[in-house]
Amino acid sequence: MSESPRNGLQSWTELMSARDRIRAVAETLREPRSVNWISEQADAAWSTTNDELQDLVDQGQLRRVEAGETTRYQPDYTRLLFEEIRTLIEENTREELRNELAAITEENEAWQATYDVETWEELEQSLADGDLVSDELHERRDVITRWEGNLEDRRLIKHALALYSDVEVAREQMMDVADRVIR
Repeated sequence: MSESPRNGLQSWTELMSARDRIRAVAETLREPRSVNWISEQADAAWSTTNDELQDLVDQGQLRRVEAGETTRYQPDYTRLLFEEIRTLIEENTREELRNELAAITEENEAWQATYDVETWEELEQSLADGDLVSDELHERRDVITRWEGNLEDRRLIKHALALYSDVEVAREQMMDVADRVIR
């Protein structure tokens, strides 16, 4: 393994196997991509990339999309959504999720008051305002990014809260079945 120029430390990608790099690239796809593109991004052999993508499809983590004569791959976004919701429920109490929802709402309301806008889109439109200096532009761009993230987090938390009771019931049922099997 070669060393990266920064402080003699190895980059994280150098520490990963080719298959790990392929998985890392595949999990972050925003649009369907070909084996060639994924192989290049992961710095992995085409055959290894193809094999790993097939395994990910077989495991239900990726979907194969036919685009003319080209096969492309993309994450199973439905599965990812439910995994994120499940993680939120497993790692947080209902009260913690409610508190996070309140904190997000407060932060968004503070931005609305600070910038005298209702949405991040309105704030984005203000970037074209000729009176802003570069520091103000950078600050507003950062706020827009965080605001968009807050809206996504808020959506996920709302889903988690809506499903929280159902997941608790399912867990109890699994525990009951496990207890009966042990007896």
